[in-house]
Amino acid sequence: MFGFNYYTPTKVVFGKGTEMKAAELIREFGGKKVLIHYGGGSVIRSGLLKKVTDTLDNAGIPYVTLGGAVPNPRLGLVYEGIDLCRKENVDFLLAVGGGSAIDSAKAIGYGVTNEGDVWDFYDYKRQATACLPIGVILTIAATGSEMSDSSVITKEEGLVKRGYSSDYCRPKFAIMNPELTMTLPDYQTACGCADIMMHTMERYFTNGGNMEITDALAEGLLRTVMKNAEILARDPKDYNARAEVMWAGSLAHNGLTGCGNDGGDWMTHKLEHELGGLYDVAHGAGLASIWGSWARYVYRDCLPRFRRFAVEVMGVEPAASDEETALKGIEAMEDFYRRIHMPTNLRELGVRATEEDLAAMAHKCAVGVGGSMGSAKVLYEEDMLAIFRASL
Repeated sequence: MFGFNYYTPTKVVFGKGTEMKAAELIREFGGKKVLIHYGGGSVIRSGLLKKVTDTLDNAGIPYVTLGGAVPNPRLGLVYEGIDLCRKENVDFLLAVGGGSAIDSAKAIGYGVTNEGDVWDFYDYKRQATACLPIGVILTIAATGSEMSDSSVITKEEGLVKRGYSSDYCRPKFAIMNPELTMTLPDYQTACGCADIMMHTMERYFTNGGNMEITDALAEGLLRTVMKNAEILARDPKDYNARAEVMWAGSLAHNGLTGCGNDGGDWMTHKLEHELGGLYDVAHGAGLASIWGSWARYVYRDCLPRFRRFAVEVMGVEPAASDEETALKGIEAMEDFYRRIHMPTNLRELGVRATEEDLAAMAHKCAVGVGGSMGSAKVLYEEDMLAIFRASL
């Protein structure tokens, strides 16, 4: 195992009706003027946005609003938010929604508190030194951004999707009411479950150091999400299943399941970023569509982990060889994706990529990771292209 730093400063307020505590939490963390950042019309139609603004009105906390955050959140809206915050002297950000609104808020927070172009951080040209404080009211369990140090933004010019991580952007608080996720379409719920699991698997499939307790936590989290994802496929209104998945989403991406290892592989995410940037697909579905091809490409170089995953997570009976067991585990994972109506290849995702598209995505991916990346297996541009081809 490796040594590690584990830092999770976010205060979690979990349960029914907790969205009504937004004002007191903003006050607790020093907010005087708030930007409420959200996505589309769902928070308006559900009445959630009005609940939040009424709560702030009653508490005498001034605010401005900025909607429009979309899946694969756009840099253009980030710039708009930065300008609005500076004009209105905003000192606190409240993201109401899922990962898109939260990631966009994080980028806005960087842009307000740092000089120069905020895209520089996502383009790995320099490091942020501050971020406006952020609070979250979560409406979809998926990205884990409500407790993580990361955000992902898409630059419209060139359709470049990049992530940036820094402890400065970790939210001060996260309000989590599982009831707020009950209005989600079934597809988005399943996408969220796929994303949660991938955050855990990226940290699990490594060739660098492991801890038994970390493995057990990761395996238990994966089994829990799988069980409850199938419950929600049958009964989307099951509160307990919603609660299990929502808490799993936070634990999957706050660093817990990576303690003691080398930090994870992350190549499935990097490959999907290119899919999301070019085709604007739902993140969780994109991850599911590429994972099987990645897994079959790398499993021989990480065979003990894939064997353990097959047995401990997927419940596969050990076969005559570790390789056969590993492959059965990959097949079982794809079968699970199909049961919750997630794609297992690009065709099922609805992507009809040309050879030129695949080559362009592989090249942008290689550039984005500095030439090569991976822990289960180090991948170079030619490997990335091979995985994209296999995913067709």
